[in-house]
Formats: sequence, structure tokens, C-alpha cells
Amino acid sequence: MLASCKFKKSVQEPGTDFLQGEWQQDSVRMQNKLLSYSLYQFKFRCDSVYITTSNFSKVNYGEDSCMNQGKWKEYVRGKYELLHDTLRIRGLYCHPDFSLKNEGCFHIGVYEDLFKLKKASDSLFHVISFSSTIPFDLRLTKKTICRPQPL
Repeated sequence: MLASCKFKKSVQEPGTDFLQGEWQQDSVRMQNKLLSYSLYQFKFRCDSVYITTSNFSKVNYGEDSCMNQGKWKEYVRGKYELLHDTLRIRGLYCHPDFSLKNEGCFHIGVYEDLFKLKKASDSLFHVISFSSTIPFDLRLTKKTICRPQPL
């Protein structure tokens, strides 16, 4: 019975080397004609990912204290895995300092999404989110090296 058990490591896993760093989406095709859209920023640190989503809307979906005249951000921290060309992210919605968010505007709780990645170059990916119909490009803005941290 003991042979089937193993201790969990006390440090982060190394993650995917070529993803390590900061990736930015600069625009959405035809964004000036859309009623709402989001721009992503991903920070990959070893096996962890930190996502900032900048949201823009011409439609008022809620309290203006939350929407801030049609501009607001949401934050996620979590783990990722890359299987062939599919990036799977599972995390939690957070505050701007990436501490756990359990109340407030917009999303709280679990975040889950899948992204199909197509490499254009070492610093550019064409991306399709499985939860959106609008493809986008992610550009590497800062390369980093994984230095696993204690958990």
C-alpha cells in the first residue's frame, strides 16, 4: 500500500520553458466596432500563471462603481498545463495584489479556460480562447527564467 503513495514536492514545478515571462495582448480586431472586449496580460512563473484582464464596454452591465465608466480589470492566479497546442488554466479570481477575492465586483471563485496556441515566432502566439469567438495575438514583453519557489 505504501508503494502507491508518494510525497508531494515542497517546491514549484518548473512549468513550460518557452512560456516563462510576460505576454501581452495589444488589441482586438475591430475593437472600436465592438460593444465590449477584453485584453489579456499573462505572467508565467514556473508552473503558475497570473492573468490581468482589461475589460472595456460601451454597455452598462452593472454599478458604475464597478464598471468605472466602461473600463475595469479582473485578476486571476492559478496553475497551467500545456498539452500539445492547448493551454489549460485553472485558478481563482483575485484582487489586484493577487490575494484571494471572495466578494466584490464581477467574477469571484473559480476561473477555468482553455486556449489554443499557434506559434508564429519565439515571441508571438496566435491564440483562440475556447470561451470566446475572437482570436487574438499574444506578444512576449519580458522573458524570465523559472526559479522554483518553496510552496
